[in-house]
Amino acid sequence: MACKGWMVVIWLAAAPLVVLGQDNQLTAKEKEEGWELLFDGKTTMGWMTPKRKALAASHVQEGALNPHPTDYMLTHEKEWGDFVLGLDFKISPKCNSGVFFRTSPLEAMMGKDVGFNGLEIAIDDTKTNGYHDTGALYDLAKPSRNAMRPVGEWNRLVLTSKGPKISVEVNGALVNSIDLDKFDKVGLRPDGSQHKFGNATRSHPRIGFIGLQDHGSDCWYKNIKANRLATTP
Repeated sequence: MACKGWMVVIWLAAAPLVVLGQDNQLTAKEKEEGWELLFDGKTTMGWMTPKRKALAASHVQEGALNPHPTDYMLTHEKEWGDFVLGLDFKISPKCNSGVFFRTSPLEAMMGKDVGFNGLEIAIDDTKTNGYHDTGALYDLAKPSRNAMRPVGEWNRLVLTSKGPKISVEVNGALVNSIDLDKFDKVGLRPDGSQHKFGNATRSHPRIGFIGLQDHGSDCWYKNIKANRLATTP
């Protein structure tokens, strides 16, 4: 028995160590594939307000970006066309946040916030799967289910935006797949029901800014990485 015990110890000592990826860094494979790191985990470099003003260092909290409080959203400085965006998020109780994309222009319309200039993947402290719940294309397309973990736990979001096709994964589950070309009537979804935006979503700009929404609650984002895709004609 003693001999077998030593054999187990020796085997464990010889076993390879599993090295987990570190937060807010690109792996060698991601670098090779062309991914860009949008947040370094330490500073607000690369981020601004929608009015292109600098951000307070206090938005960086324990290796994550917290958009609260700011002028509606933290905005990444680059414009993005077709892309895949991956990030981790964690919310506080009663949180209302979201990931904006194709926000263009950054100048708000008269009487409206800048959110009307973009598309938003909703992130909210809810357990349902309606037009304003986590994984929804806000007010436009419901997720198939709410795959978010409980408040205080980290979640993984992957957004693919390519031409008219938008897809959303939450914690590895595909929860939304949208064809914007079907939104061809002003103020209406494909099923004929009304949404809040005064346009035909099909005509929304297909290039714009990425943003992390502040709607009055703490929330945290890290491991924010994006990869540009070949532009759809």
